[in-house]
Amino acid sequence: MGAAFFYHLTRRPLEATLPVLLEKSIGAGWRVAVRGSARERMDWLDQKLWQGPEDGFLPHGMAGGPHDVDQPVLLTWSVEAANDPQCLMTIDGAEITPEEVQRLERACILFDGHDPEALHVARGQWKALTSAGCSAQYWSEESGRWEKKAEA
Repeated sequence: MGAAFFYHLTRRPLEATLPVLLEKSIGAGWRVAVRGSARERMDWLDQKLWQGPEDGFLPHGMAGGPHDVDQPVLLTWSVEAANDPQCLMTIDGAEITPEEVQRLERACILFDGHDPEALHVARGQWKALTSAGCSAQYWSEESGRWEKKAEA
């Protein structure tokens, strides 16, 4: 049974935080699906990931391509992920269910700490997942480094 890790982004934007988490997940041997709520936003994220540092390459692809099954990181706006991920990362309040969390090694919910609506959605997701018996951790970067602030 997996766990949900909530990442409260207050110092670094999504496009800086997500690649770090993706590299750690790939290093653990996991396939990852990154789920957003809109294709346009995932197109934007795809471009940001391709513009990563020159000394590093983050292998990934957009859902709907001919090689989705083979992608170590698949960007999607759908509930389905063809790459059979062990880790699901959600952004922009994308849906995640307790059943998914329990089936995965890890679920990561990344949310913008400067957006009141994103905070509201993340709190609702925390409550829904923990009420369903999912293990969860809340991580904050408010101090300048990531610290675990809560666990359920």
